[in-house]
Amino acid sequence: MRKHLVLAGGGHAHMVTLENIDRFVAKGYKVTVIAPSFHHYYSGMGPGMLGGTYSPDQIRFATRRLVELKGGIFVKDYVTRIDPVKKQVFTRSGNHFNYDVLSVNAGSRVPDHGLFADGEMPENAYAVKPIEKLMEARDRLKALAVRKQKAVVSVVGGGPSSAEVAGNVWQLSRKLKVGSPFLIRIFAGRKFMGEFHDDVRVRVRRILTRRGIDIVETGYVKRVEADRITLASGAPYPTDFTFTALGVRPTDIFEPSGIPTGPDGGMRVNRYLASTVYPDIFGGGDCIYFEDQPLDKVGVYAVRENPVLFHNLMARLDGTPLVSFEPGEPYLLIFNLGGGQGVLRKKALLFGGRPAFWVKDFIDTRFMKKFQAAEKGNAPSSFSLRARNH
Repeated sequence: MRKHLVLAGGGHAHMVTLENIDRFVAKGYKVTVIAPSFHHYYSGMGPGMLGGTYSPDQIRFATRRLVELKGGIFVKDYVTRIDPVKKQVFTRSGNHFNYDVLSVNAGSRVPDHGLFADGEMPENAYAVKPIEKLMEARDRLKALAVRKQKAVVSVVGGGPSSAEVAGNVWQLSRKLKVGSPFLIRIFAGRKFMGEFHDDVRVRVRRILTRRGIDIVETGYVKRVEADRITLASGAPYPTDFTFTALGVRPTDIFEPSGIPTGPDGGMRVNRYLASTVYPDIFGGGDCIYFEDQPLDKVGVYAVRENPVLFHNLMARLDGTPLVSFEPGEPYLLIFNLGGGQGVLRKKALLFGGRPAFWVKDFIDTRFMKKFQAAEKGNAPSSFSLRARNH
């Protein structure tokens, strides 16, 4: 029986592997991709889609089309559990799949921290992930602008996702042909963008507050209801629409499966991006905990992991040496704050305004075009192996 490679998720860290499925098939290996959607949305451009800068087609990869074009099998489903001893993957629909080698790029989720009554999110509230839900949120915001003058849009969370969502909601409200601009309020806890250096935080704040966006730093949110945000102090604030952006947590697959995890719940992996206990399970992106050097939950690391995952999955099937992943130099940080403005920082370089957005738009658009070309049957894109032989 031929060996079976299963990919759980079609995210950023699997892109090079996905576009090279035909190379696995040519060696006689079976490849199955299990993902919850026919498309994968690029999170770096999600706020821009919310604000109307990009259409949904511009920020997504046609995962099923690519998999089937390359000779793989696509299954639309959610992976819920792994049996690492029997080497089986179980899905929400009740199916299971045997594997010889498994790679998990199942992404992350936004925790709710018990903010909703009975654990139920109101109909007019959306988490910033999954990205595809932002399309629905955008349409509902448009309807809200028509229905109500000066509607209040709240963003719960004080990190970069909150800043980007608030800025792009501001942009959306000014693109609408009818209705009036939204009143936008960010609930940032005790310190807005507190994890960043003051020079970055001040620039982001300046852009947002000049637009009339209110940043509340008087305490953490205790409860989110359909029409009200309540702080831990008891102070109430009205709301007509709410986004939650309370950081991200790895998808809850590994701990219930008995697979070792890091403190954040992500699968603990070694320098080969393989489980520290189960060498036939690999992973990348937000759902892993890189043991050698814990990594920020940013897309750049998933992109850098691409060639290493591809090499090591093939090597594990072939029985050849693996290579190590090297996180690389400090990454370029750019926030899209809507209105064609952004803030960029890398090492000592820092600037904001339109040039920062132009750089982000150029990088993101080029990245999308590179991998979207594979969907159309064009030659696979080239990549460099950021690794060392072992």
